[in-house]
Amino acid sequence: MADKPIRVLLVDDHQVVRRGLRTFLEVQDDIEVVGEAADGAEGVARAEELHPDVVLMDVKMPGTDGIDALKRLRELGNPARVLIVTSFTEQRTVVPALRAGARGYVYKDVDPDALAGAIRSVHAGHVLLQPEVAGALLAEDDHGGGTGRGGTLTEREREVLGLIADGRSNREIARALVLSEKTVKTHVSNILMKLDLADRTQAALWAVRHGLSR
Repeated sequence: MADKPIRVLLVDDHQVVRRGLRTFLEVQDDIEVVGEAADGAEGVARAEELHPDVVLMDVKMPGTDGIDALKRLRELGNPARVLIVTSFTEQRTVVPALRAGARGYVYKDVDPDALAGAIRSVHAGHVLLQPEVAGALLAEDDHGGGTGRGGTLTEREREVLGLIADGRSNREIARALVLSEKTVKTHVSNILMKLDLADRTQAALWAVRHGLSR
């Protein structure tokens, strides 16, 4: 177990939901709820103030919604990893949230232990895609960055990209491919540059759409 607990910020416009999430998480020894916010704008302000490791973010909120809040956090360079927790599963909600920088997507009826596991997973640098979410991504028209550029990747870069899509961290990829972490970081940088992608979340989505995930 890590020496320091994972600092979590809850952003949801329903107080009952926030209370339920807090109740789930306060029994976890390695997770600490450091604050709450009732909408996206307040969530961004609290994230800048409290420096959480992970933000649990609802999508549909009055005023500034979760997607706009995600975009603002990226503009500010806030390093918090955002896990979307919502009851909305439609493609028009899923895809924009992930494109805006969400590191994972779970539903509000998720089992408490699974939610805690999801928080640990995104905190560790993994990308968490539910099967339904992967299906939505596969179904969308591929008109984003990286279209048709897979052939520019080396075989090793395609291996690394496939492992990113499987949710592996750089350390895990290094172990799997018997490489140094520094070499893996170089491969990841090259992949993002060649495919014109912003981050490893977008890389994972690209890999899913193009059949590189296992």
